[in-house]
Amino acid sequence: MFILDIILPYIFVYIRPFIKWFLHTFTRLSELQRICYGARSGASRTRQVERSLYLSKKPEINHLLREMDEAAEYCSQEELMQFPVKAVAVVQRVKRIKPRIHPDFAGLFGSCVLHIWSYKHLMHEVERLRSEMYDADNLEHEQKLLELWKRLMPDEELTGRISKQWQDIGFQGDDPKTDFRGMGMLGLENLLFFAREYKEAAHHVLLHSRHPKLGYTFAIVGINLTAMAYRLLKNGDAKTHFYNLAQAIKQPCSLTHFHKFYCYLLFEFDRFWLESEPTNIMDFREIYQNFEITIIEALQRDTTIFKTNLVVENV
Repeated sequence: MFILDIILPYIFVYIRPFIKWFLHTFTRLSELQRICYGARSGASRTRQVERSLYLSKKPEINHLLREMDEAAEYCSQEELMQFPVKAVAVVQRVKRIKPRIHPDFAGLFGSCVLHIWSYKHLMHEVERLRSEMYDADNLEHEQKLLELWKRLMPDEELTGRISKQWQDIGFQGDDPKTDFRGMGMLGLENLLFFAREYKEAAHHVLLHSRHPKLGYTFAIVGINLTAMAYRLLKNGDAKTHFYNLAQAIKQPCSLTHFHKFYCYLLFEFDRFWLESEPTNIMDFREIYQNFEITIIEALQRDTTIFKTNLVVENV
């Protein structure tokens, strides 16, 4: 099996042109048309379109991909919405696809283009947040940190900026800024979004984290799950969820959707942790790894989309 895993990709590269020629001759449709008309909408179709585009040997298409990849880093949402128009025009010209004969192609292919490059745009947005280090001299950073306390502990006044009270919501020491080093402002923004948008769920999870026997460090675990969400986004495993989500809501992926993805992971990890019945916090590494494997396995199914309504059944 190991040898086959190595040689099969090379075999595919050599025989792919012959397969494409045969199917084009038989169906009179380009590979992109066959994918758009035949593949299930969402992740299945978008992944196949993405693969086909990046395997293309057409100079015009290669130039288009480079141009959109570069533009995706700093483009606005309005500019992003123009990517499908440009891509459809180039592909129809290069592939000689006549809009009057194939009126559905533009819409189907354009949706896939929007899913692909909104995901790339999202990766750049997330990376910028992760690279922004927490700065105690930055008033905006400080205000967000204090807001996190107020939202999680509304009935308890924080006695000072440097305080052992931070440990009550799961930070390691008296000053939370040191805990954000690995994930930068992304870690804080994730936690704050959870506390803002899912108040009931946040208090539900925080309550569990403070359990005398099954408890864990809420904020530190939250930052670890930011790292997981970031890793899944960067290596492409999360494409399944985001491509299916974009198809379902008919909108491009955004930073809000990443925050919601994170909230799902945090909420589900809490359930997974309790069901694992840990002996103590020393079991965290093993349970964390098992949870990540569970999420990756789910993302390997083309139909996976994580629901982020986060319903609390028992507080």
